[in-house]
Order: sequence, then C-alpha cells, then structure tokens
Amino acid sequence: MKAVIAENLVKTYNKGAVKALDGLNLDVEEGTVLGVLGPNGAGKTTTVRILATLLSPDSGHATVAGIDVLKHPDEVRKLIGLSGQYAAVDETLTGWDNLIMFGRLYHLSAKATKQRAIELLEQFALSDAAKRPIKTYSGGMRRRLDLAASLIIRPKVLFLDEPTTGLDPRGRQDMWGVIDDLVKGGVTLL
Repeated sequence: MKAVIAENLVKTYNKGAVKALDGLNLDVEEGTVLGVLGPNGAGKTTTVRILATLLSPDSGHATVAGIDVLKHPDEVRKLIGLSGQYAAVDETLTGWDNLIMFGRLYHLSAKATKQRAIELLEQFALSDAAKRPIKTYSGGMRRRLDLAASLIIRPKVLFLDEPTTGLDPRGRQDMWGVIDDLVKGGVTLL
C-alpha cells in the first residue's frame, strides 16, 4: 500500500510570483523512508506542510495513509506525527508537561498519555530532565523532546523536517537509530 501519494502539487506565494511547488509527484511505499533533498527554497517544507494538512496546495491532490489531505484533514492528523525544522515546545512547561499536553491534544487517555510520556522520555534520554522547564534545556535536548512529541500517538506516517538540526553527533546517531526502529515497526518516514 502507498503511505503517501502526491500528484501534481502546485503551491505559489506572492500572488503567483514565487512557485514553491510546480507539479510535484511523490509515491511512498508503506514502511519505508523517503529523504527529500534540495537547496533552500526548493519546496521541501511546503511539501511537508501540505501533506501534514497545515497548508493547502493551489492545485493537485495528495493522500496520506489512503486519506485525502484536503477532504479529511482531521482523519489524516490522527495518523501522522510531525517534527518541523524548529522545536515546537512550550518553554515555560517542563518536558513532562509538554508530552502530557501533546498526548491530551491528540485525545489520548490520561493513563495512555502518562505511559507514553515515560517511554519517550526514556527513549530520548530525557528522563532526568523531565521535570525541568524547557527554557533550561540545551538546543539538542529541545530537539529531542520535539521529536518525542511527534511520536506520542505512534503515528503511521511521520514527517521529519530536517530531523537532526541542532543535534550533536551522538544525538544524530541516536536519531538514526530511532528512525531505523520506527521503520522496522512499519512506520513510513518522509
């Protein structure tokens, strides 16, 4: 089955003066990794935003996990995780509180959210810092927490926009290990 299909996606900005996407086509098999490469301004982030239902294309069609991203965005959001270029965590909250907030926003039960937060804090080596405010975290710790938050619901499809930005060499190595484990578990990564 195809996890992600994009057909002829077009997206322009500044009243059509800037073409971010010009007929993009993607076809991603379930349980695989697709790395999208290109220079700054090539449309990579725009593509992720469209597929994650955060932005609408000017034309074209896309499905994620077999669901049309324009017709049923709420259904798509139940199945995906997203980690953008920059950590999207609340700096006034603790790491623990951020993960609890994400779990509850995804409508996980309180019990399931707490269990998943414990697992993710351990997986991303953040257990010792879990009760500290994010503003005291290093850049790499914030990035790892953001990545953990993108996995709170065990997504079928995970969108990672520059996933190793801000990570030190060991953090990068650990991230590739997480990606390998996710793919072995059937998750599709873009």
